[in-house]
Amino acid sequence: MSNKNENQLKRTLGPLMLWGLGVGYVISGMYFGWNLGLEKGGTLGLAIATFFIIILYLTFTFSYTELACAIPKAGGAFDYSIRALGKDWGFLGGMAQNIEFIFAPPAIAFAIGAYVQTFLPDIPIIVIAISAYVLFTSLNIYGVEAAASFELFITVIAVIGLLIFAGTTIPHFEYSNLEKNALPNGWTGVFAALPFAIWFFLAIEGVANVAEETINPQRNVMIGFGSAILTLVILCLLTFTSAVGTDGWETIVFPSGSVYPSDAPLPLAMAKTVGEGHVLYKIVGVIGLFGLVASFHGIILAAGRSTFEFGRVGFAPKGLGKVHSKFKTPANALIVNMLIGIVALFTGKTGEVITIACFGALTLYIISMISLLVLRKKEPDLERPFKVPLYPLSPYLALIIASVAFLAITVYNPTLALIYFAILLVAYMWFRMSYQEEN
Repeated sequence: MSNKNENQLKRTLGPLMLWGLGVGYVISGMYFGWNLGLEKGGTLGLAIATFFIIILYLTFTFSYTELACAIPKAGGAFDYSIRALGKDWGFLGGMAQNIEFIFAPPAIAFAIGAYVQTFLPDIPIIVIAISAYVLFTSLNIYGVEAAASFELFITVIAVIGLLIFAGTTIPHFEYSNLEKNALPNGWTGVFAALPFAIWFFLAIEGVANVAEETINPQRNVMIGFGSAILTLVILCLLTFTSAVGTDGWETIVFPSGSVYPSDAPLPLAMAKTVGEGHVLYKIVGVIGLFGLVASFHGIILAAGRSTFEFGRVGFAPKGLGKVHSKFKTPANALIVNMLIGIVALFTGKTGEVITIACFGALTLYIISMISLLVLRKKEPDLERPFKVPLYPLSPYLALIIASVAFLAITVYNPTLALIYFAILLVAYMWFRMSYQEEN
């Protein structure tokens, strides 16, 4: 019993903190990355992709909330799939979750480094990115309450930044700008734009990974999760239309005189409306860094819990499942995730790292929805404080859209798909050998 207590996480989070985490995990996707989908599909192509991805995330999030409230464990998808489908599928679901949460932060860290370098040009991007990793991993080791409080603070600022951006650009909105070269690559551009539509919402499910640290999780996870996804859908629609509506999609993809896509669509849109010297342009630019930090810090937090649960049940080295004796946080898991992320940083392949994270996310969504459907039949008497509306339509919609998106991303990124499947295969082989030996 004492060993069990030693490896229990501390409950400190309420619904407001969960809203901050849910929005914070994702909000960097509003500030950078999504505009690269415009190059693939144009305004109409990315809009159609985003429409279906919004349906995916609404149906998935409320389906996932049912699982999180019924089984409030730090492992999230891992705990749900192992209970519904057994150890093998549980491992694959958990491993996909680990890949998503471990590979998303390096891409954001690189963006943080590139952004800060505009203010401190003498410091290499990689140094800034590694420093960010060390700083925010340390904060997460110190305590989840402090980490969540910081996340809430910077998330609120990042949301204010998006509202300032929309308020500045909407007066310049013209519908005709949405029609400019709206489908440059035909209907295939819709499928090519899917990873960047997913980037709008990637990692929202991380809220479930702190359910074990939530006060009254059966109630608060539902409130925090639901309010977070609704906030993000509104911000997505507002940011997309106000940005593209200023002067067409090409303006917020390619900086003036450049053929290389930009990671800063919002400043490009504002430069067209108020000019680069305007105080609001500078304010939104600075706040953009808060958006990046919010997602970077938040996903590190969720990744630590996911890896921790993997170690706690023996599906990864047991040391990962230990909590810090003083702070009661998954310190070992956080440090290992940081080291993997730093290695990924040195590849310099930001876009590819994002796509691999998307592979992990979609695998997680597919296995989680199957788990929900199986648990409804397998354990009909399981206490479910929250039940997904429109069952079974909601989980089936999420399952179908996630499956189609997974196939599309595989077709358009065959090499990265092979890398992703190779990671899963090697990890699964290690799991089968080591887990059997221990048990």
